[in-house]
Amino acid sequence: MEDLTGRRLVVVTGASSGIGLAAAVDLACRGDQVVLVGRDPARLQAAAEQVREATGERPELFRADFAVLDDVRGLAERLRAAYDRIDVLANNAGAIVLQPITTVDGFELSIQANHLAPFLLTNLLRDRVGRIVVTASGAHRSGSLDPDDLNRPLRRYRPMNAYGTSKQANILFTAEAARRWPDIPAYCFHPGVVRTRFGNDSRLVALGMRLLPFRSPEKGAETLVWLANQDPDRLRNGAYYMDRRLRRPLPKAADRQLAARLWTASAKAVGVGE
Repeated sequence: MEDLTGRRLVVVTGASSGIGLAAAVDLACRGDQVVLVGRDPARLQAAAEQVREATGERPELFRADFAVLDDVRGLAERLRAAYDRIDVLANNAGAIVLQPITTVDGFELSIQANHLAPFLLTNLLRDRVGRIVVTASGAHRSGSLDPDDLNRPLRRYRPMNAYGTSKQANILFTAEAARRWPDIPAYCFHPGVVRTRFGNDSRLVALGMRLLPFRSPEKGAETLVWLANQDPDRLRNGAYYMDRRLRRPLPKAADRQLAARLWTASAKAVGVGE
């Protein structure tokens, strides 16, 4: 068997395309053992082939749909069975949802896929994880999070408000995780405006992506890879970064009381203890 001594194991969610795939390729090229998590089996297999072509080694694959919390629970069980230690958990999976959709679990799809699902996964893997990196966004400025009503965006649905609310939740979750679990470094970052599969079903969003200055997935993934590798002593636990620099999110994404309320509401929503 191959000697993996000294290699880190990195689990990347949303790894079948975009930022997640670019990060997985970069990390694997640096010598890490990467594990790809994605929803679509065909795209996941294609992503694995890209990693293999770049590194000569085929990564392990785990399928899970974050729109179904039982899928997330099953994913956590399979990861726990496969690995005693996950050095880095990159919570990168996410989506912009163009119309109001309620999941089988009863939640607005953006808040579930982008926040509740990774919140649940991280809690279920907490004792195995050495570091947490969360893909957030500057879009948190359009968020209007209410922990007492996680489905609030459904009542007057606007895609960017729902997305921004979930990204606001990502930043608050990261900071609160650092406070509650000081033994596990946790960081989040804004990748910039990245051309990915987001909004493929909307001609308006696709037009916006053509008009806006955008980055390649590789450029968007740079800060994720940097946060996964940087010495924790050089970083601020629970903080928000962009372009490998510490940034200050808007006050509504830095409110400690709001972060604590969100944690309590999220734990209740997904059925884990605080």
